[in-house]
Amino acid sequence: MDYLMFQLEKDAQTPLYEQLYNGIKEAIIEGKIEEGEKLPSKRKLAEYLAVSQTTIEFAFSQLVAEGFISSEARKGFFVQSLEELALIEQELPMMTQEISDTDQLYIDFSPGKIDTESFPFTTWRKYTKETISEANKDFLQLGHPQGDYVLRQHISSYLYQSRGVKCKPEQIILGSGTEQIMPLIIRLLGKEAVYGIENPGYPLTHHLFLDDRKKSLPISVDMDGVIVSQLEKTKATVMYVTPSHQFPTGAVLSATRRSQLLSWAYQQENRYIIEDDYDSEFRYTGKPIPSLQGLDQNQRVIYLSTFSKSLMPSLRIAYAVLPESLIMQYKQKFSYYAATVPRIDQHVLAKFMESGHFAKHLNKMRKIYKRKLEMVTKTITKYNPTVMISGEQAGMHILLTIHTSKKEDELVLLAKNAGIRVYGLREYVTEDKDVSAEPKIVLGFGGIDIEEIPSSINALMNAWDIKKHRDHN
Repeated sequence: MDYLMFQLEKDAQTPLYEQLYNGIKEAIIEGKIEEGEKLPSKRKLAEYLAVSQTTIEFAFSQLVAEGFISSEARKGFFVQSLEELALIEQELPMMTQEISDTDQLYIDFSPGKIDTESFPFTTWRKYTKETISEANKDFLQLGHPQGDYVLRQHISSYLYQSRGVKCKPEQIILGSGTEQIMPLIIRLLGKEAVYGIENPGYPLTHHLFLDDRKKSLPISVDMDGVIVSQLEKTKATVMYVTPSHQFPTGAVLSATRRSQLLSWAYQQENRYIIEDDYDSEFRYTGKPIPSLQGLDQNQRVIYLSTFSKSLMPSLRIAYAVLPESLIMQYKQKFSYYAATVPRIDQHVLAKFMESGHFAKHLNKMRKIYKRKLEMVTKTITKYNPTVMISGEQAGMHILLTIHTSKKEDELVLLAKNAGIRVYGLREYVTEDKDVSAEPKIVLGFGGIDIEEIPSSINALMNAWDIKKHRDHN
């Protein structure tokens, strides 16, 4: 690796991946790396340069996109011929529009990303091997329609201990994601239901209500959560909320609003609250916020959550806790349904929870995400007062308010052109009337390596032409 002896400047404004990309590109053009030569593996190069594998992956992805190197499955990355490079470089401007967003991205601040470096692969592999055996050949057959009892039992115990949710395993239904469970809940609540949805709010849920042709009424959100007084003036019979860490503003539903919302539900027999507790495991300041379901005295809260943030999005296991009256209706209406989560995955997760590894993993990840959040706030503080943070009490994303003459969609586009993915708050808005004209950006930090956070945020600020405050220079 003699041709990679250049130094990466970790405090420089230029991101590490870009420094690496430029170094390898120049080495290829200058002939220091010969045609057909194999580059070091991402893991070895990361160790050699003392950077994350994500940095190497971003650099290699851009080199592949521009044709300087090619990727061969199970073999590695190889330098292309100079003749091919010349042809590719000439064609590249015409091909730019055909390259997908993913190919152009180097820094991804998506709120749905998790930290993949810290996953307990060894333990998960162990329980997978134990589960996939002839002794468990029954797992090849269909299981209980609501999900196998052993996993529902562990989920019930975990929810009571961690969130104060009061339920029996019989009240839990499993599904392969929120988008699979929500349509069942919508059908269960009947054709007459009118839904209140947070504005801004979770886009998947908005689409589900629209696709199902249900009446949906946007209810505004402020920094105390959903405005219940506005809900009370509508004909809504069901309110969908994310009270522990509102998506996307990051607001926590205040104690007063929680009481008001439960009171609203109790006023009529057909009113319910859908509580989506999607990332409640990660709270960094103060005491844990109790679930609405745990406070509910009249069986009016439908509790919804998932393992996407606590373990991995690709596991595709979500669950709902239905009030006892609704679970009886569910069994009558959907008794012919088969659980959409593979039984092997269910039992691997059950073993992981039973052994205590799930709790250990959560404790570990809580500390990791807290350190990441601290690094994010420390870096962004240097850009105060132009950039302000809110919603940092919990979860894996924050909200940035940008004091600038630029419009929100302009900021998103400038970031994209710099190879950075961010989302504007308006992308989550149903009706624009109650949303501030000041640009706001949803910034996820879960998938960014902690050592990459300063350079990634600096690159974003450079793309927006925002300078550090002089007191922080």
